[in-house]
Amino acid sequence: MKLGISSYTFPWAIGFPDATPRHPLQPLPLLEKARELGVGLVQFGPNMPLDKLPQQELLKVVKSASLWKIDLEMRTVGIAPAYLRDQIKFAKGIGAILLEITPERPDGQIPMRTEIANCLQAVRDEWEKGEIRLAIDNSRIPARELNELLESICSPWLGAALDTANPMALPQGWQLSVRVLAYRTLSLQIKDFVVRPAAHGMGFSITGCPVGKGQLNIPWLMESFARLRVEPSAIVQSWTPMQETLEATIALEDEWAKQSVEYLRDFIPD
Repeated sequence: MKLGISSYTFPWAIGFPDATPRHPLQPLPLLEKARELGVGLVQFGPNMPLDKLPQQELLKVVKSASLWKIDLEMRTVGIAPAYLRDQIKFAKGIGAILLEITPERPDGQIPMRTEIANCLQAVRDEWEKGEIRLAIDNSRIPARELNELLESICSPWLGAALDTANPMALPQGWQLSVRVLAYRTLSLQIKDFVVRPAAHGMGFSITGCPVGKGQLNIPWLMESFARLRVEPSAIVQSWTPMQETLEATIALEDEWAKQSVEYLRDFIPD
């Protein structure tokens, strides 16, 4: 495995519509964070889209990544063939090694499996001839359905992006996702969490924490992939809770990233 970070490792530093930092984190400083943490992979998601950068800034990011030996991945939302063609072409152009796709329509709905398959088949030549790995996000598709979708297309360049926390909203256990999808996983997003019962006993709350401090069984997770001899990219992410100020939240987010990378180095020593 290769350990990395993403633009979703630092979402508070990048900002939300109702929480905008004075100096939002930009792509080049995100690469610098990866360099400081000693990781060789950065995934840029929809909260920091590289295809929206001015050309000169984009060239600086790509050049710096090459100089610092940091691999690039992209993450996008959308499933229309024309859109996917553009994203695949862009990913190829910047030397990205993987494109993660959340197959979502503009209205936020997840299409039926047959529609997703048809859209992917329509651009199959582009990703296979371009040698771009495509990873389908598992956050909103049940593990078994996603596995069947990938099996129906059957391409060595197509697999799963497995998030350890998001699929709990489906609902299904995170371990089921790993058991079903591990052998097809190209990108592993590692989020740790704590599930607590509500004070009144009805319902639960799920909160984030640094990797290794919660209920995600990291040794079991790593062993599951080692046993299959599957080595996806491993990307640290977190659900950092809002603190009293945005500045304090950003500082905590940064500290959690450091703690998470340090903990995972026992399992991913690259």
